[in-house]
Amino acid sequence: MHTDESINAYLTGELLDGKEYHYDPRDRHGPALLAVAEPLAKLLGAKNFVELTETQLRLSTVLTGTATILLFGAAVEVFGFIACLIAALLFAFAPLPVYYSRYFIHESLFVAATLGLILSGWRALLKKSLMSAALAGFCAALMLACKETAVIHFFALGVAALIGWRLLPMVQMPKSKVIVIAGGVFLTTIVLLFTWFGQNWSGLADLFRAVPHLASRAGGEGHEKPFWYYARLLADGWSGAVLLGLATLGIFRARQAGPRLLLVVYALLIAVIYSAIPYKTPWLALNFWLPLALLAGFAVEWLWRATSKPFPRALILIGLTTVGFLMAHDTRKWVFQIPADEKNPYAYAHTSEDLLSLPKRLEELTQQKNISNPRITVIAADAWPLPWYLRKFSQAGFLQPGQAMWDADFFITTSDLSDELAERLKHLRPEFFGWRPGVILILWTPAPAKSEP
Repeated sequence: MHTDESINAYLTGELLDGKEYHYDPRDRHGPALLAVAEPLAKLLGAKNFVELTETQLRLSTVLTGTATILLFGAAVEVFGFIACLIAALLFAFAPLPVYYSRYFIHESLFVAATLGLILSGWRALLKKSLMSAALAGFCAALMLACKETAVIHFFALGVAALIGWRLLPMVQMPKSKVIVIAGGVFLTTIVLLFTWFGQNWSGLADLFRAVPHLASRAGGEGHEKPFWYYARLLADGWSGAVLLGLATLGIFRARQAGPRLLLVVYALLIAVIYSAIPYKTPWLALNFWLPLALLAGFAVEWLWRATSKPFPRALILIGLTTVGFLMAHDTRKWVFQIPADEKNPYAYAHTSEDLLSLPKRLEELTQQKNISNPRITVIAADAWPLPWYLRKFSQAGFLQPGQAMWDADFFITTSDLSDELAERLKHLRPEFFGWRPGVILILWTPAPAKSEP
């Protein structure tokens, strides 16, 4: 479990334990993922934090990633069958969306809500449908309840809608009923989620307090990357290179009418904004994958319709099949064979697989020493994801460096020990575990008695 996954898992576990949800505007994002994960975990039999499993948690993002694929069926009316088929296949088989749809973070749900907003918003503008307006308001609220960066997408979609209103005769200003319904559903959903269905009304005030923190975090806070970071990430391997090539062709082939032009505007705006913000992580590239997959579909559609002769179309099918197998090869490698490897472009400061042996080792030691309920003290500035991996030890406590220590059967520390802490632990035996790339954890255990092997 990545650090971010373990934090989300802990919050889900608190809800299962009967605790109230409190929106934290610093580094915790919104409540939408928890609103999906908690009832699903209960349905799968989890009753508390200790009983949670990776499968129960990650299934929620698997399902929302699957929902995105199915939503392309509803997008056929807007973007065309071939384009939506290609986009759905890209989401189903390419490594980036498959990798992060198996990750217990907000991105998968965020992308599903974004596609829902695009489709329902277009129908609301075009057909003045009140039902579509309500769906658009709900999807927009779900986006904001996933991540506060939804405002970037609202801006990009708003600019695209404004351009459509100015250039496309079919796009007209929505009626007041449409605006009222969309706004009403948006506000109602926001209130329900951020107050956790009326249990904590301070969540609404915390939402406004998130603005200065987000502005500060956009500066990087240790995650600074160059402007071209996402382009380089997406171009990695067969899947990304082919996607970018087809998407570029799709931009030039998008017709200057209808929703395709607006999608191009949206794609270019979020690409520029996200690339200009110093703070960058690889899972944010999933936000680009949505419009890029559709743009790649436009290119394939143009190639297919450029000829009606059997032989050229057979070559196109052979080429697409070959690309599909190459993408599947990338997916097999990055998602299933070496998902936590340092060379994996999607594994960002990921937890080392070596850490999985730490709780097993603790269980082994407690059995050897006949300790029924071991006291474990973790001393680290940032202990995640250890609260997840030590969740079955009820007496595991976490301290910041410099805090007064208490007695324990086992201690876990980072390698950068202070002189005082090193002196305190010098009579214990260290065992070393990989934590993250370049970071080591030390398990301090009592030295074996002379009679012990």
